[in-house]
Amino acid sequence: MRRHVLRLSQLAIDLAVLALAFAAAFFMRFDWRPPADMVGRLALTAPYVVLGEYLVLWAAGIHKFSWRYIGLREVWRIFVATLFGSVILLWTRLGLAELQDSYAYLRHGVIPLGVIATNFVLVFLGIAGVRVLRRILGEHLESRAIHADREPVPTMLVGAGAGGVLMTKEIANRPDLGLRAVGFLDDDPGKVGTIVNGVPVRGTTDRLAELCEKHGAQQVLITMASAPGSTIRRISQLAEEAGLPAKIIPGLFEIAGGRVELARIRPVAIEDLLRREPVELDSEAIAQDLRERVVLVTGAGGSIGSEICRQVAAFEPSRLLLVERAENNLFEIHRELVRRHPELEIVPLIGDVSDRERMRQVFATHAPYAVFHAAAHKHVPMMEWNPGEAIKNNVFWTKTVADLAHDHGVGSFVMISTDKAVNPTSVMGASKRVAEMYVQALASRSDTRFVTVRFGNVLGSAGSVIPIFRQQIASGGPVTVTHPDMRRYFMTIPEACQLVLQAGSMGEGGEIFVLDMGEPVKIVDLARDLIRLSGFRPDEDIAIEFTGMRPGEKLFEELSTDAEHADKTRHPKIFVGRREAAEWSAVQRHLEALEACLEQPTRDRVVAVLQDCVPEYEEPARELSAAAVPVPAPVLEPASLAASSVAD
Repeated sequence: MRRHVLRLSQLAIDLAVLALAFAAAFFMRFDWRPPADMVGRLALTAPYVVLGEYLVLWAAGIHKFSWRYIGLREVWRIFVATLFGSVILLWTRLGLAELQDSYAYLRHGVIPLGVIATNFVLVFLGIAGVRVLRRILGEHLESRAIHADREPVPTMLVGAGAGGVLMTKEIANRPDLGLRAVGFLDDDPGKVGTIVNGVPVRGTTDRLAELCEKHGAQQVLITMASAPGSTIRRISQLAEEAGLPAKIIPGLFEIAGGRVELARIRPVAIEDLLRREPVELDSEAIAQDLRERVVLVTGAGGSIGSEICRQVAAFEPSRLLLVERAENNLFEIHRELVRRHPELEIVPLIGDVSDRERMRQVFATHAPYAVFHAAAHKHVPMMEWNPGEAIKNNVFWTKTVADLAHDHGVGSFVMISTDKAVNPTSVMGASKRVAEMYVQALASRSDTRFVTVRFGNVLGSAGSVIPIFRQQIASGGPVTVTHPDMRRYFMTIPEACQLVLQAGSMGEGGEIFVLDMGEPVKIVDLARDLIRLSGFRPDEDIAIEFTGMRPGEKLFEELSTDAEHADKTRHPKIFVGRREAAEWSAVQRHLEALEACLEQPTRDRVVAVLQDCVPEYEEPARELSAAAVPVPAPVLEPASLAASSVAD
């Protein structure tokens, strides 16, 4: 009943607007004193004009628009419909003018051209205006109701671009956010002094403290979804100096990945300070490789494997196979993917890549077209303590999956590798290098496209730098760093996985793709940034201690060797190494030697065999002992962690 009353009231308002607009157009045309014959024409033609104009609006679907949520798109439709109605009225008027000489009574239907033009303007303003007025009134009432107990926080927005415009719309449409925009700051001089979506651009960011104080801002909101990390860092420091909290909208990776909404603002995080230019993908090439195909991901419950699953699912495979030995991890990623992609067939498969028979059943039953091998051991110190396990998982279990991919005619096999495989100084890095050698050698003997993708540390992966530092900060410090000059390459998990998919679609077989990791970052600088973002002062509130380099670590990581002659590909952030594959017979001899040493996998024996397999493998000149690693053992120095793959 209420719905019908609402529709009837909206109909009555529209008809009243049309009638008033037509009458006002007549009176305005004659300076509010129309001649008697024109008043007669108004009375005669008004019913036909009003009815005709409403029928045009109805045909254009204007009656279906929600008045409460009217926007620019709807206003444009109203403009087009009103213009079309005026064109019909003009065409009718011209036709009657031609016929009035033959039929004198038709002159009473000839409407002056000035009336038609004025009527067009008044109808558009009236029909759109009543709807806009309804939206403004509704938002005002909602805002008053929501903020009855609390006032919105005066907020200075930084970045009057596309993200800023969208944010102002969110603020206007979402009173529950509790924000009130007091202005924009933008470093484009051409924008200063303008008004963007109702919010004035107050000045440039170098005047942040002054303008925030002048306009009563209590916090700063960075609205640049694609701003580089250096810009985020500078603005955060300016806000900190002004004594204001800095928040940020999600980055493009988060928004594009469907994990968050634009309006889900949050405090500036360390990932924002390291943010790089957004990755531009050749989505069509990836889609051609994965759409309507069966895709298998090993290590599907880990940091890298789970993100690969999320991104593969977006390319609409026919079936997605999640292979993972950790039951809880598999449960979580399966539940998440089913919720996001209810139309996709997602098969959770508890299994260990070391179990050849189980993996053979998976390949035989599901016949995957593409395999992303992300299961591996990745922690450098842990593999120094357990070298035999590094060989089993990173070498022989990779071999197991790769052999099955070859035997079952898989279309493509992508192995996730690490920068620590380059001139390795650790058992973990050397074991990954042997796996690279095997996959590359197998590619020359198989119809399957075997490719390797190599990259460095990712932020937020299990056991990586950020969560460890946060734990140390939460406990009051100290934050431990091995060496003041320790540097590492970093990228976010979504960026790394996007490039993995891209490289996988580009490979022809046998390539080692190297991802552009940007500039290396000092670990100590990362620690100081995170302490500062946590609201403390580094070296004052939270101490930083240097514990010394540990077994297997390097001060600097490399992404390729000189011998590989890494060249550019068609993607600006992906390079390809041109190193020739090792002889198949030589690789087989190396594997036999490694298999033999697993009978008694003492560290010295494993290292000796690895050095024979990988001549560039050199251990740092220091003695290995338990005392060389800080206690307790689980508190691992993040700089030593590879981000190449996911431990099950």
